[in-house]
Amino acid sequence: MSYVVDFKNVSTVGLESSPVAEALAGLRANEARYFMNKYKHEFTVVPASESEDTLAYVNQILKEERDIEFAAKPLETSRFQVENLNMAYVFYEDGLSVNVMYTVDDTKKRAVGFKLSEGMEVPKELEGKFKFARQKSKLAGTIRGSYFVIKGEYLANV
Repeated sequence: MSYVVDFKNVSTVGLESSPVAEALAGLRANEARYFMNKYKHEFTVVPASESEDTLAYVNQILKEERDIEFAAKPLETSRFQVENLNMAYVFYEDGLSVNVMYTVDDTKKRAVGFKLSEGMEVPKELEGKFKFARQKSKLAGTIRGSYFVIKGEYLANV
């Protein structure tokens, strides 16, 4: 069952099992607000159990690019295209959000982003590998984020 994320009335729907559910819901709402404001796109998520293709796509890129496999349970995903940008998101139970930004026509603008919900520790899979910058969000509190550039080619069909 899909869920259109409301960034005006933040809800923990689908994220209840997370120990940082409120912060993760704020992080998810922050992403929804960005895509609505920039692209007029409604940010929709589906349970991870219903989106094996999106999980496989994100996991393939993480594994092949940086040999990263997260132990945390994926709760939800989102996958869509706006303009020339293919986006894939995975929201994990520990409060981590991973996104893959893959432009269809510019190999220089492809990256994987990590965002940590307020109150969560850096996952052991990322410890010492990335520096995290902080940003403030009305919806999510303090978000810590990092990214890496994708070097390989991956089929990005949405």
